[in-house]
Amino acid sequence: MTTSDPLLTSTDLARFHEDVIDWFAREARDLPWRRDASPWAVMISEFMLQQTPVARVLPVYEVWVDRWPTPAALAAEPAGEAVRAWGRLGYPRRALRLHAAATAIVERHGGAVPTSRDELLALPGVGDYTAAAITSFAHRGRAVVMDTNIRRVFARVVSGVEFPANAVTAAERDLATSLVPPEDAHVWAAATMELGALVCTARSPQCQLCPVASLCRWRAAGYPAHDGPVRRGQSWEGTDRQCRGRLMAVLREASGPVPKIGLDAVWPDALQRERALDGLVADGLVEPVGDDRYVLPGT
Repeated sequence: MTTSDPLLTSTDLARFHEDVIDWFAREARDLPWRRDASPWAVMISEFMLQQTPVARVLPVYEVWVDRWPTPAALAAEPAGEAVRAWGRLGYPRRALRLHAAATAIVERHGGAVPTSRDELLALPGVGDYTAAAITSFAHRGRAVVMDTNIRRVFARVVSGVEFPANAVTAAERDLATSLVPPEDAHVWAAATMELGALVCTARSPQCQLCPVASLCRWRAAGYPAHDGPVRRGQSWEGTDRQCRGRLMAVLREASGPVPKIGLDAVWPDALQRERALDGLVADGLVEPVGDDRYVLPGT
């Protein structure tokens, strides 16, 4: 079948729902943000899981929820402490945004994560996906959750292509909306996400383990190769991101201001190092203090 064929029949759609949800009941990982699906716990997990594997998130998440069990607890500390506790998860601006979101929750909502979509979207760092995830996983509401894993499952099973477009299209959102079951929408969101994470993976899909392999249009078509823009993995060695990470590691481990010479020692390319440091300052992740000394924000 191709993307021009009709969508799943009502019978196949019912099978899609039932088989994926039954598989999830058997195979779902025991993750802490599923055991404690409070709005704040879900928010922390969703910020951390952006572009970061579960295995790397787990130990950092446990430290965060123990140290900052409420938005008020996080908001009461300097933003730099959030950056420090973020550790080596990468993309540390997420820590700043999560701290800013906690501050806004305290100031605007009395310390409770809001429930309405508009109020969630007004929080720093919260976009369509994160708002939908909080609505679905924390409040068991009916929301269209579209992370990378879910999008890939729908692209393959229903649209018959290997990968979805780089950005969510209106047609893709309409499709995802049409697939949400009338009941247990929050389970459906978690189940399809898990299916993409564990079975319908980007590089090595385990079709022999897939509960809906018989419904999959991509499989039925003989696994046609992706014909869209080339999908390249992100490089790391020698990049500005790696340089920024080295500088941030020094600052996280320091108990006070770090002299510039201490940052110079961890990266040999002076021009790249200065560019990275300037970028960290511009992003609010690093603050200059005194003469050639630097600290995490607010510390």
